[in-house]
Amino acid sequence: SRPKLTQVLWKKIKATVFDDCRKEGEWKIMLLDEFTTKLLASCCKMTDLLEEGITVIENIYKNREPVRQMKALYFISPTSKSIDCFLRDFASKSENKYKAAYIYFTDFCPDSLFNKIKACSKSIRRCKEINISFIPHESQVYTLDVPDAFYYCYSPDPSNASGKDAIMEAMAEQIVTVCAALDENPGVRYKSTPLDNASKLAQLVEKKLEDYYKLDEKSLIKGKTHSQLLIIDRGFDPVSTVLHELTFQAMAYDLLPIENDTYKYKTDGKEKEAILEEEDDLWVRIRHRHIAVVLEEIPKLMKEISSTKKATEGKASLSALTQLMKKMPHFRKQITKQVVHLNLAEDCMSKFKLNIEKLCKTEQDLALGTDAEGQKVKDAMLVLLPVLLNKNHDNCDKIRAILLYIFSINGTTEENLDRLIQNVKIEDDSDMIRNWCYLGVPIVPQSSQAKPLRKDRSAEETFQLSRWTPFIKDIMEDAIDNRLDSKEWPYCSQCPAVWNGSGAVSARQKPRTNYLDLDRKNGSKLIIFVIGGITYSEMRCAYEVSQAHKSCEVIIGSTHILTPRKLLDDIKMLNKSKDKVSFLKDE
Repeated sequence: SRPKLTQVLWKKIKATVFDDCRKEGEWKIMLLDEFTTKLLASCCKMTDLLEEGITVIENIYKNREPVRQMKALYFISPTSKSIDCFLRDFASKSENKYKAAYIYFTDFCPDSLFNKIKACSKSIRRCKEINISFIPHESQVYTLDVPDAFYYCYSPDPSNASGKDAIMEAMAEQIVTVCAALDENPGVRYKSTPLDNASKLAQLVEKKLEDYYKLDEKSLIKGKTHSQLLIIDRGFDPVSTVLHELTFQAMAYDLLPIENDTYKYKTDGKEKEAILEEEDDLWVRIRHRHIAVVLEEIPKLMKEISSTKKATEGKASLSALTQLMKKMPHFRKQITKQVVHLNLAEDCMSKFKLNIEKLCKTEQDLALGTDAEGQKVKDAMLVLLPVLLNKNHDNCDKIRAILLYIFSINGTTEENLDRLIQNVKIEDDSDMIRNWCYLGVPIVPQSSQAKPLRKDRSAEETFQLSRWTPFIKDIMEDAIDNRLDSKEWPYCSQCPAVWNGSGAVSARQKPRTNYLDLDRKNGSKLIIFVIGGITYSEMRCAYEVSQAHKSCEVIIGSTHILTPRKLLDDIKMLNKSKDKVSFLKDE
């Protein structure tokens, strides 16, 4: 099994930070900012930090009491906010908060900021950049944690240009740290349509990769490894962002108010909460399965557990009892997990039965252009109307259906759009529909664009209400099988021999074994980055494709992870001026 992204990262942080400043028996205080707090939370537990000699973790932004007899480890992003906080801690010899400082930056620290901290050089024992500025969200998923990138990359307001350039630069730096953490120098490709963000970002990443590997610690130039990095603009597949998904994780995050991966539920009349995380093996086992399968699975597991318990109960021998005592906490943990997931599944189902089930058939027919029997949809408007006339659907669901209708016919006319908006009385939210044009998606197109061709998956076994396959799955499979069209997916860099179709074997030679397969046995990676958010169903595809192609691991990432509602809110804000957009962080 392949190491998880979270493990790869923790190993790197241990080696570059903790082993670097470790002195036996010397405890330290650790200071973190917003970003590094998320980063550490994603890849280690408090007990791991205790083992590394950390006694207390403090928020660098907060006012803290001095602890002058102890040394402090600063693990921070190189931002002026974090550096100012550090400077306050070491304002003058008599007022220093700590005995000494070890500073580790997540990323490249600009000279202007670096020069500021020189003033405290007497107190600084170490100052290093460790090149990790992304968050490993799951074992094959990373985010850059920059939700405001969406506004800057897609807002049509020309006055945001400098903000956009700055965010593009920052994202490129972060993507390079993803490659560095994986020890890859990949060939960089981008999707040339629908916008040019992907091409701009790809050029920046390529340039920064070159610089990074020139300055490698060992000062050796690292050639291109056998991995590919694909950069894509969010408009490449609008359908997957608004469709109701019925696989467990995607469905739960869409239908239930799960914030920060925390699910709140009631059991025995008590309010409880559970964190949906990879530590929970049951969650990992079932999160990508269809809800119907999950509902069959959990009761089966419940039975398994209770039968194991019964088996040990019959024998009242001492050894059997001690065995049971040992297993009790494990049972308890198992049972509580199952109760959590059973609640989660039942919550999803009650929402589904209420209104979603009716929607799903319509959505699938619109998304695929064919019904469950494979008959072509002749008039998409006739498919859409029953949803719009149904009083039980809320506006958000109606907007999602209207969008799927527009995507399915590849853009509509101004009159038709106006009529739809007035009939459903969604004037206030009409920008959730209109503003898709800024993502390069035809809503009221000037000219007709061809719809991308899709793989024929009609032979694959699916549930009727889950026939749609996210576009990214085609892309992943084509990339691994070397079938991406180079006009549509240009290279920014010299293409690694392994990926350039020929596999570097001339046709006259008898190919010994395919050079490609040989090389990928060493485990190459396909790294994907989507500008403007990825969906849970797209994350699922990375696991499915890696499962099917043992030789290549797919790692997918984005600026952030989106749910349909959050995305529609973000899209609605695109044509507002920056001061009206509340979510932009104070710089």
